[in-house]
Amino acid sequence: MRKLITAVLIGLLASGCAEYLPISSGALEGRVLPLPPSLDRITQDKIIQLETSASDPYSVNLWVVEVVDDLHVFAGDNKATWVEHIEQNPNVRLRSGDEIFELEAVRVNDPEIFALFSEAWEAKYGNRPQNESVAQTYLYRLRPRSS
Repeated sequence: MRKLITAVLIGLLASGCAEYLPISSGALEGRVLPLPPSLDRITQDKIIQLETSASDPYSVNLWVVEVVDDLHVFAGDNKATWVEHIEQNPNVRLRSGDEIFELEAVRVNDPEIFALFSEAWEAKYGNRPQNESVAQTYLYRLRPRSS
């Protein structure tokens, strides 16, 4: 089984699909800009990169949707490394294309926002989140950092 998984990963990397794999890396590079008023350009991306932990940068490829004029990223019920980093420091950097936006991640606990998120997720990616319990999952709203 391990050989099969390795072969599939190598195939994805060789075919140029690496951006779709949840592989972590370090600091993001690009032009740092303020978040634009319209998020359309960012939300058109199927995948964005999110960097956490400024002292030891850690970045991952994630899906992103817009809900009530804010970007949202989702870890499901998996307390991934990037989620642990956000719990320690909510400052994150998001890369879309060659642009980087410095943002703050705030965990969503509102069931109404989560319901809207689930609808937006399904509209963009074709399926609903596997676990739709806002209390058991890690959904984060991304906003410009507060001063």
